[in-house]
Amino acid sequence: MDQTGYEQLKTNIQLWGQSLGFQQIGITDTDLRPHGQYLENWLEKNFHGDMFYMEKHGAKRSRPELLIEATCRIISVRMNYLPKGIDPQMVLASDQTAYVARYSLGRDYHKVIRKRLVKLWDKIQDYLIAHDLPTYAGRVFTDSAPVLEKAIAEKAGLGWIGKNTLVLNKDAGSWFFLGEIFTNLPLPPDPAYPENHCGSCTACIDICPTRAIIAPYQLDARKCISYLTIEHRGVIPEPLRSLMGNRIFGCDDCQLVCPWNKFAKFTNEADFSPRHKLDTSTLLSLFAWSENEFLKNTEGSAIRRTGYDGWLRNIAIALGNSNHELRVIAALKQKMAVASDMLNEHINWAISRQQQKDPSS
Repeated sequence: MDQTGYEQLKTNIQLWGQSLGFQQIGITDTDLRPHGQYLENWLEKNFHGDMFYMEKHGAKRSRPELLIEATCRIISVRMNYLPKGIDPQMVLASDQTAYVARYSLGRDYHKVIRKRLVKLWDKIQDYLIAHDLPTYAGRVFTDSAPVLEKAIAEKAGLGWIGKNTLVLNKDAGSWFFLGEIFTNLPLPPDPAYPENHCGSCTACIDICPTRAIIAPYQLDARKCISYLTIEHRGVIPEPLRSLMGNRIFGCDDCQLVCPWNKFAKFTNEADFSPRHKLDTSTLLSLFAWSENEFLKNTEGSAIRRTGYDGWLRNIAIALGNSNHELRVIAALKQKMAVASDMLNEHINWAISRQQQKDPSS
């Protein structure tokens, strides 16, 4: 296939991607060396905490051709996920309502995006076959392998990596998922995003509840509420608990305050609509879930990742941070009989917090 043919296929990929629900598609080569050095420095500082999987695979994260042999191009996509509905700031302002990160309110994005990427690659293969062209290899990813997806998105022109370490786009903010197709199909690459538009703004750094963004473009995951409530499996350091507020799964503060998110678009994907009223549920109602209820209500959801013990641990901390109520103390004490040692440590802390607010309780 000559260059004109590759250009036409690239145009088709853009159209097919839009028909599958992706808001933007970019194509890049595999040279991610500067980002590989950044990752090495980040790991050396132990900013990854217990995410030991970040240490594995050596240079495969920054050298895609080592992960998937013969890869020379990466198709990078983004899909909006912010659902319409209750204002997230209103939820954060309520000490009785649980705050769940907006990305996890609906169906697990891994499943949604992977399925669409497979369909996109099938369309590419069908096109090659229909035009009697050589077939090529392709493999899809969405936050599911040692892939530097933010670096890839920036290099493919989808946005720039902001001071909060998320990918930002002037026309779409940051409320979107990313996905990739690694391939040996030599498509024409797009230019990298031309400019970083964070400027002198430090809103994300200033708002971070636990000061996890220790400097522009520097995130210490060990302090990050998203890491603590999702990835971390053990005891959450006591000094950080009171700073977590009512955030029981993830944290969106650095996105909510970002000026570029005034341009963010709501999603039209039904799969990303809130399930089980997780955008308005009270802490007590979620704390009352049995393990079977947790497994049933989080089926096909990213929330499953935290596990039942982690779920209760996170809610116990939020209950400790809530205003004093006797029914909160009663609910916490009721769980103690069946809780693990790890969970009981957080329940005891929460009860102590509640009692400090009213010593007569």
